[in-house]
Amino acid sequence: MRYLPTAPDDEREMLAVVGAKSIDELFSSIPEEVRFKGELELEPARSEQELHAFFCELAEKNTAARMDSFLGGGNYSHFVPSHIDQLILRSEFYTAYTPYQAELAQGTLQTIFEFQTMITMLTGMEVANASLYDGATACSEALLMADRIARKRRKMVICGAVHPHYREVCDTFLRHLGIEVLTVPMLPDGSSCIDEARKMVDAETAGVLVQSPNFLGAVEDVAAWAGLAHDAGAMLVVAVAEPLSLGILRPPGEFGADVVCGEAQSLGVPPQFGGPGVGFFSTLQKNVRQMPGRIVGRAADVDGNTGFVLALATREQHIRREKATSNICTNQGLCMTMATMYMATLGKAGIRKLAELNLSKAVYLRDKLTAIPAVEAPYAAPFFNEFVVRLPIPAADAVSALADKGIVAGLDLGRFDEIWRNDLLVCATETTTAGAIDRFAAGLEALL
Repeated sequence: MRYLPTAPDDEREMLAVVGAKSIDELFSSIPEEVRFKGELELEPARSEQELHAFFCELAEKNTAARMDSFLGGGNYSHFVPSHIDQLILRSEFYTAYTPYQAELAQGTLQTIFEFQTMITMLTGMEVANASLYDGATACSEALLMADRIARKRRKMVICGAVHPHYREVCDTFLRHLGIEVLTVPMLPDGSSCIDEARKMVDAETAGVLVQSPNFLGAVEDVAAWAGLAHDAGAMLVVAVAEPLSLGILRPPGEFGADVVCGEAQSLGVPPQFGGPGVGFFSTLQKNVRQMPGRIVGRAADVDGNTGFVLALATREQHIRREKATSNICTNQGLCMTMATMYMATLGKAGIRKLAELNLSKAVYLRDKLTAIPAVEAPYAAPFFNEFVVRLPIPAADAVSALADKGIVAGLDLGRFDEIWRNDLLVCATETTTAGAIDRFAAGLEALL
């Protein structure tokens, strides 16, 4: 979109229409003592040609697209078919907002309905909503829903292998409501210690949160966690940061999960320097009136024609206001539409095939890296497309050195905990070539 500045004559004409003599008069309601005086410290204005050249210069500094990347940790690089980028530019998608007027938004409503349907198929649940902000807020909303359903129970148990950012967001929501949060330690194989969790989960526990595959890439025993939570009358929330894994793993809903939520960025949305993402949330039919966000339903008019409507929508602007189920205000329409197109393009068989390809690439990467002397894979639990390697030097040093060779080596886990100082979380997807893996292994071996 072009920027169209206003000339002095334009300003005078607009001021005359509103009955003001000057720009300052428009702000006369603002007390004089709080007004900014002087000039803002800004660079001189640039022409459109100069501005275009400036941004091209900035873009040249972004070398990430030209590097071999093994970065995962909750945000994944997957191939996005070109038709998705093209279709998402259509104005009816690009300007999508919460579709309050059903007669004007049938296309958006149908897209959301299809997104919900495919999410339930992917997770093995009964109902899904029209997306949340991201995976972290989806988890926090799930625990808040568990709190509402449990009523007087005021404790949550969260596995320590849940993504640190997810845990931080959940803690921010819960501690201000007076809800006690207990953290489950991890086992030596990288999974969460269910025996320790048994000491924490009791009659005061409203919900249990486990991530699978977890932050370290390990696949958790969801069935065991469901049994533990349900035996105490608590709800099991399963977080999924890499939904493509559900193309090859049995969906959590088949193991008894009460909520399956997380981040759908992997489904057709580029990493985009870490955001925006697109949260998803699915649960059982009995919990539908406590579910955050909104739900689109399919109905028929008096003539029998199919139509789509907002069936349930709970947000702070509605009549309940501070008593609303959640403060989720957006349906993440643009990213949600991309995810819907992506899932529709691949289909059930395509998602499974792509998941298998991701797994095979990760196995090859693990074999190549662990063949290097002094490099080990400390966690033995099954994994999907990412895992941890332990180095004889700080992971931060390896990341820095390999970046100079055009390799994004992975995520330095020492950023999250000192005990992981030498641990590197690495990831392989279908975009990772065998040549890139070989270059990574050779570069790491030369460094060590």
